[in-house]
Amino acid sequence: MGGMVTPAEPADDPQPADEVSPDPHPRLHQLEAAAIEAELRTGKREESVEAAKTHIIIRLARMSFGFMLVILGIILLPLPGPGWLVIAAGLVVLAQDFVWAERTLAIVRNRLPQDADGKIAPKTWIIMAGMATLGIAASLWWTLLR
Repeated sequence: MGGMVTPAEPADDPQPADEVSPDPHPRLHQLEAAAIEAELRTGKREESVEAAKTHIIIRLARMSFGFMLVILGIILLPLPGPGWLVIAAGLVVLAQDFVWAERTLAIVRNRLPQDADGKIAPKTWIIMAGMATLGIAASLWWTLLR
């Protein structure tokens, strides 16, 4: 049978144990290792790698929530609603992880009316909460009930 090719017999011995198949995502593992190392070195001291991984997930969720609040606040600026208040809330959340958000929040706080201690007067908080409630109520009325 001149032109027939027979399939090769499987090798008797498998690949040697010291040969490991290449990692399909080496960059992902490098990023994970760097994030864990950074988490162990900064902030609260985690006692284990698992605690550091958990804190990384919490931090990513917090940052995502903060950015969503800031984006929502920007969307609410031209609409009847508490846009600046939502932006400030997003900056408060982001300030836990980003220095720029902390500086921006300090600028915003400096523009708010304050007493000598640097605290915002309760009267101001009541006015802001009332304005936010009125803005939300007007938005809901305009959208759903008119």
